[in-house]
Amino acid sequence: MDHATPSTGTTPSSATRPRRLPRALLAGTSALLLVGSLATLTGCGGGGDTTPPGVIRVYGSEPQHPLIPTNTNETGGGDILRYLFTGLIQYDNDGKMEMAHAKSITANSNSTQFTITLKPGWTFSNGEPVTAQSYVDAWNYGACGKNLQLNQSFFSTIEGYKDVIPANNTNCHMRGLTVTSPLSFTVTLNQPEAGFPLRLGHTPYMPLPRVAYQDMKAFGEHPIGNGPYKLIDGTAWLHNDRVMTEVNPTFKGDPKTRNKGIWWIFYTNPDTAYADLLGGMLDTVGSTVGPTALPNFQTDFPHSNSNKPTASSTAFVIPEWLPHFKGEEGRLRRAAISMSINRPLITEKIFFGTRTPAKEFTSPTLGDVDLDVPGNSVLTYNPTKARQLWKQANTISRWSGTFHIGYNADGGHQQWVDAVCNNLHQTLGIAAHGKAYPTFKQLRDEITQRTIKIAFRSGWSGDYPSVYNFLEPLYVTGASSNDGDYSSPAFDMLISQAAASSSVTESKKFYRKAQAILMRDLPAIPLWYPNASTAWNPELRNVHIMWNGYPNYTLIEKPTPAKEN
Repeated sequence: MDHATPSTGTTPSSATRPRRLPRALLAGTSALLLVGSLATLTGCGGGGDTTPPGVIRVYGSEPQHPLIPTNTNETGGGDILRYLFTGLIQYDNDGKMEMAHAKSITANSNSTQFTITLKPGWTFSNGEPVTAQSYVDAWNYGACGKNLQLNQSFFSTIEGYKDVIPANNTNCHMRGLTVTSPLSFTVTLNQPEAGFPLRLGHTPYMPLPRVAYQDMKAFGEHPIGNGPYKLIDGTAWLHNDRVMTEVNPTFKGDPKTRNKGIWWIFYTNPDTAYADLLGGMLDTVGSTVGPTALPNFQTDFPHSNSNKPTASSTAFVIPEWLPHFKGEEGRLRRAAISMSINRPLITEKIFFGTRTPAKEFTSPTLGDVDLDVPGNSVLTYNPTKARQLWKQANTISRWSGTFHIGYNADGGHQQWVDAVCNNLHQTLGIAAHGKAYPTFKQLRDEITQRTIKIAFRSGWSGDYPSVYNFLEPLYVTGASSNDGDYSSPAFDMLISQAAASSSVTESKKFYRKAQAILMRDLPAIPLWYPNASTAWNPELRNVHIMWNGYPNYTLIEKPTPAKEN
């Protein structure tokens, strides 16, 4: 899921009373951030003190679409849905799979069919029981072509998927899904996949209540889930401002919530969010602080920060539909561009060592990754080779025009985009510039609608801890997040073989070969692996940064202020 700190929307406009910054926090803060803080503290924006006691205030982004699990593939909506819904399995802080609503998931002898039995007594927050039919109906809806769901391809391994993907079909029931009792169903796959259960904690596999199908768009404005939190009554999603949740008292799962709710507050600038964190009007900035705060966040928050590798990656996509980027010419130019980028220098000077230069397309923190990918020298800074490849491409079709990289201005990406473009200009002698989109949503709209005419930034944070999740959704033909429309039958076959492998050791061999194809074609230009470089309100207790770089909001304890006598 595209997570790379999008931070969309506008800052909330509610007036706030001025608050004094702690002296310890003032010491390490840059002048730029102090100016932002002082503006916020005098009522010019920010999270404010209007949240109920015990509610966690989180830096978020305006979701691109209504909050429907099978149609959400970006971080703004995905981060919220993870707390409104709980699926069959879940992942602990270290990424280990645990049973959630599933009592058991058992496979047949060759892992082509799974029998799923549910724990009894679970309900949606409106009181409707969560049954096997709740899952089967939701999965069929997500797979059905006429529903145009962005996460449709996540159901592609289920038998009968190909029969329901045509947009003009009338039968939207995959034959691989069979309800066998109110609390059990079977899933039959089109090939053996021992690792299939690991995916089932991802949001596309969430159940839906019956009311959702009456008006799915309206449901997405105020979804009813079965997770640890629910949207507050009335208007809970104030567009371009915030989403407000409270504890779901009917939640049957674990872990139990240790706070009173989560409010996602939307910002147009990560510096403003960090200023509000300094001023006590925000509790956490999620997976990372903005680039301006990177030199100081550990000094500003000496006892409430984290800076460790996480399952995520940053890249930019150059679609094949752009002039000069088709076929052999495109492969040469992509390789030249990749070798023009001084990743070690950028990660040191702009990110202060909180990013690690990429060696492949996934993340080193994943257990089934092999960093020794054939052809990965294309990710090494080599300006001489880059110029040779660019010159070779010019013999096919001479370059003209300006190279642009699109990015969302609300996510703190301008500095690295400018640095990359400067590398391209210095090495290849071409005009290269960033193009800022005001919000992450606006950038994603052009990408998903295929109206974008330039290269664009991309980020990925693991939905579940496997290399498969970093390769299949982004690069398999027609996959849910294949934003550049890349297609390679050889790559697709290798990913399918990896999924069907009987062991991690065997699957790594296929993933290595698949990544070698990506190194040749470069459907995206891998840049670096981000750390979870984040900070939080020092008053919070029990803060755990998960395997995907985000705090586990459910576990956070927030002391409520004492009442005055």
